[in-house]
Amino acid sequence: MSSTPALTQDVLASAHDAAAATLPYRHVDDLFIDGEYRPADGVERFEVVDPATGRAWASVPIAAAADVDAAVAAARRAFSGWSGLAPSERARRMLAMADAVERRAGELATTNTLENGSPVAETSRTASNAADIIRYFASLAEYLERDDVRVAPLDPSMATSVHRDPIGVCALIAPWNFPINLVVIKLAPALIAGCTVVIKPASPTPLSIRFIVDAAVEAGIPAGVVNLVTGDSAVGDQLVRHPDVDKVAFTGSTPVGRRIAAACGELLRPVTLELGGKSSAIVLPDADLEHLGSVLLRSCLRNTGQTCYISTRLIVTPERYDEVVELAAATVSAAQLGDPLDPATVFGPVATAAQRDIVRGYIRSGIDERARVVAGGDVPAPFEHGSWVTPTVFADVAPSMQVAREEIFGPVLTVIRAANVDAAVSIANGTEFGLGGIVFGADEDRAFEVARRVDTGSIGVNFFASNHAAPFGGRHDSGLGVEYGIEGLAAYLTPQSVHRRRR
Repeated sequence: MSSTPALTQDVLASAHDAAAATLPYRHVDDLFIDGEYRPADGVERFEVVDPATGRAWASVPIAAAADVDAAVAAARRAFSGWSGLAPSERARRMLAMADAVERRAGELATTNTLENGSPVAETSRTASNAADIIRYFASLAEYLERDDVRVAPLDPSMATSVHRDPIGVCALIAPWNFPINLVVIKLAPALIAGCTVVIKPASPTPLSIRFIVDAAVEAGIPAGVVNLVTGDSAVGDQLVRHPDVDKVAFTGSTPVGRRIAAACGELLRPVTLELGGKSSAIVLPDADLEHLGSVLLRSCLRNTGQTCYISTRLIVTPERYDEVVELAAATVSAAQLGDPLDPATVFGPVATAAQRDIVRGYIRSGIDERARVVAGGDVPAPFEHGSWVTPTVFADVAPSMQVAREEIFGPVLTVIRAANVDAAVSIANGTEFGLGGIVFGADEDRAFEVARRVDTGSIGVNFFASNHAAPFGGRHDSGLGVEYGIEGLAAYLTPQSVHRRRR
């Protein structure tokens, strides 16, 4: 596997410098609070580093405690006005916001790629996907406006009207792997519910979210409804524990999720947590391997392996094991590793130098535990600078190995042999996580039956993709609560039952 032959470190750096120069947001001094960009009270800053080159290309302020207080106060002031609008009116503005997001697709994609190294083939879909999420939740206005009257089963003279009120001010804390869509799946239900929000993006990806904020302004979302602060984990902690925050929604690692859950438990504050995963793709004896090869990269190593739900463990019965190992090795080896701004690139750098070191450590661990390298391995990446890792496939992996048990969050795929289908299900369930998964099989009814036996929040038959109308969430160490669907909207609502006697 190699990058494009003509692509040298200097050529790569020059191309990325040129791309950065076209962007409106680079070295910024402000935060978005109460409907305007205003200078941060804090004097500290941090740099945004391009993972492909290892060079800083932008910087943003670290919000001080006063900035967090101001953002939350603005959201609190705006709450009564925004929640007082009819859901259909909120939906009208959200639909305008979706259109405005799509108009920013190019700049958003380039910014996102320069922030976290995601291939532009991935980030170019970000705006349209974000817009679709916003439109879906806007479509639920009718559900919110529908009368819900319930007659008591043991006392027909009692009728209860059930009302769904917005929960209040929400802190939305997003990760760096999908910094836009993992904000929008929180922001959109919050907005249609009537909530107001303060967004805190991950430290490596603080700039692309500004295009979403700008789209909200263009769409006429009132001042204070959407606020943005940037900073480190200390800023996130201030938001989580702020006395005027009513709900927290977080996507990120399981260890950080545990700390947030502990804080929200202490405060009796509702929280939604979408955390880590170590999902499996079970390959049944009758699986169509040509189809498996066509979806393997997106299903198992999407976004250079930095996707929470991807099936980084292929679990295969003996009948097809050697074929699957050969297929996985050939598919990964043939995929282009190189400049993430090149639309042909499949694997870019990982998002940060720290993540690069973590992933390389896992690769060395797999080698030390005697897994068989069939692609990649602990070999030099194509560029000296930046956060590069050579995509790697391990065969002959035992379920007890570290690479088979722990979330790596990088381009590492393991192939595990199972004695039979029952053993494959047992291996798939032998993890503390439960987020995604796939079952590959030509007999889809049989594959469906196997999928229902896997202990996970979401699973696909012969593919995996999110459905905006269906709940997405994890079991066990993969999180609490769900996003998407009416169930995801419910996380931003608090019910009130009003009991009356029927006339």
